[in-house]
Amino acid sequence: AEARGVDMIFFLFVAKLITLTTFFDRKSISCLTKISILKVMTIRDSLSLKVIRGIIMKIWVDADACPVVIKEILYRAADRTQTFTTFVANHHLRLPGSKYLTFLQVNSGFDVADDEIVKRASCEDLVITADIPLAAEVVEKGCLALNPRGELYTVENIKARLNIRDFMDTLRSSGIQTDGVPPISQADRQAFANNLDKLLAKK
Repeated sequence: AEARGVDMIFFLFVAKLITLTTFFDRKSISCLTKISILKVMTIRDSLSLKVIRGIIMKIWVDADACPVVIKEILYRAADRTQTFTTFVANHHLRLPGSKYLTFLQVNSGFDVADDEIVKRASCEDLVITADIPLAAEVVEKGCLALNPRGELYTVENIKARLNIRDFMDTLRSSGIQTDGVPPISQADRQAFANNLDKLLAKK
């Protein structure tokens, strides 16, 4: 259905250009018409390819550990940008009424929610998580991963984040006290909202 919609937009645009040739000198606009059609064909083919491959960005949220303020930002962004967003958790989560918001409850257990996200997320989807091993897995699949504090995990930085995490785990296992994770600050919220908007603008 989406592919047919793309074809219809292309057809209507070309029909409009042809109609214009009846009101203006054909030679003067023929070059512009050809260029416009070529540009639209390029856009059409790009959109059609995305539809065929199923590359329409969706958001997957590691919801068990996601702060409430970040969830609220996601609720509004999903509706505003018409992006289908799924919150995955092992405890019940009440969502606002929206066709773009879905809750997926999984069984309790270590990494069950993470494994479900990895299984369902597709290339170019966006995953919201503070879990670095989960971020590493989805980045490897070609997904985008955004931390609730606004940091974008990439192929270039995820290995360093994993190394730091493992080092801190080793310290704690050795009995060394480390600082806990600070609460989400106003600056964190703003950084998250800004980077989320940038990513959704590219979808």
